[in-house]
Amino acid sequence: MSYAVIKTGGKQFVVTKGRTVRVPSIDAEVGKSVELDAMLSASDGDKSEPVVGAAKVSATVMDHGRDTKIIVFKKKRRKQYKRKQGHRQGYTTITIDSIG
Repeated sequence: MSYAVIKTGGKQFVVTKGRTVRVPSIDAEVGKSVELDAMLSASDGDKSEPVVGAAKVSATVMDHGRDTKIIVFKKKRRKQYKRKQGHRQGYTTITIDSIG
């Protein structure tokens, strides 16, 4: 089984061919193919080798969406200071087509 470690949106993901991954938002239309070339390492069976930018990972954009809301709450006790703010992170679901 070959896998690759890619970096997108400031996060690292271990991907294999055919796997569906939810990554931070990518600016691409649904159904289009994207190239992810910030590869950190790759493996082909038994051996694992660090490959920086030498190989490319091809993926298809499946859909876009927004994650569940998280609440950011700040408080300083005895000072009547409270701030409540919500945040929803955007994501893109991609399917890995090929590694190499």
